[in-house]
Order: sequence, then C-alpha cells, then structure tokens
Amino acid sequence: MTIRVTLDRILLDRRMSLTDLSDKVGVTLANLSILKTGKAKAIRFSTLNALCRVLECQPGRF
Repeated sequence: MTIRVTLDRILLDRRMSLTDLSDKVGVTLANLSILKTGKAKAIRFSTLNALCRVLECQPGRF
C-alpha cells in the first residue's frame, strides 16, 4: 500500500503557503518540503497531529 501526501492540494484549498504552515505547526520549511515532495521516510505522530489540526483534515484512505 502506498501512502500519498496531498499537501500541495490541501494548501491550495486552504489558500495557505508552506511558510504559513511552517509558522503555525512549528516545523521547518525544509522538513515540510521533504514531506510535500513525498521524499519523507517517516513522520512523528505529534507532527502529523499538528498538521491535521492546523489544516483541519485527517489521515485517511481514498
């Protein structure tokens, strides 16, 4: 099973920049960029929770 990261689409829908997200979540731009491009090997649950809280979304399958 492949995990798809749709951060670009979510940011566009929320009219939010990666910089705004970085400021609100407390994750560096570099780490968010790695996540956004699908190159991340892992993510902490606390980071995933913070992203979902700020973006008002939840992990799930399509």
